[in-house]
Amino acid sequence: MNSKFVLVTALVAGVLVPAAAAQTTASQATATAAPAAPAIPQPQAVPAKIALIEFEEVAAATNEGQKAVAEIQKKYEPAKAKLDALRAEIESLTKQLQSAPATMSDEEKASRARTIDTKQKQLQRDGEDAQTAYQTDVQEAISKVETKLGPVVIKYVQQNGFSMLLDNTGQPQQGGLNVLWAPGTDISQAVVEAYNVSSGVAAPVPSAPSAARPRPATTPKATPPQE
Repeated sequence: MNSKFVLVTALVAGVLVPAAAAQTTASQATATAAPAAPAIPQPQAVPAKIALIEFEEVAAATNEGQKAVAEIQKKYEPAKAKLDALRAEIESLTKQLQSAPATMSDEEKASRARTIDTKQKQLQRDGEDAQTAYQTDVQEAISKVETKLGPVVIKYVQQNGFSMLLDNTGQPQQGGLNVLWAPGTDISQAVVEAYNVSSGVAAPVPSAPSAARPRPATTPKATPPQE
């Protein structure tokens, strides 16, 4: 995602640019003091403090992200109820046809079968449309949170002395490599908590007393309208 690319670019730039400037200044001072043959700089190992984050999952696990998904679920409740009613109607018509008396004509059976087929196609079409619309709304909502999450992540890694940030979302990133494993510190939960404080959005009320707050390991999946 663009937000992730900008985030990592900004962080790397903040670490590398000062180092490059320091090297340039040192080289100039050496050349002035001793105009002899320039020494070939030797590579130096710089200890790296790596931060790992599951960026998309963090955005979805914030109070704001959970609230957005809950609102989208509520938005699609009428569509889900409509699909459920159509599915129930198809099941009822199918049972009626299967238990039809032997006296029912073949023409009547064929007519009922066509009605069931038409309704099944409608259910599939409406279900796919609702599914696509639902996923689009969820992705847009999470993307908005991701945009505001970037500065919070940058601030956190800078304040805690990290020199590199890697996204370990678990899905291949466009234009880059996905991190399968790296020896770093997972800052996902810490960033979730920091963002919740900065956003001021209260935690959503759990649907049941036993509902536990999810850790940002996987993107919270709501139950979208089914076919």
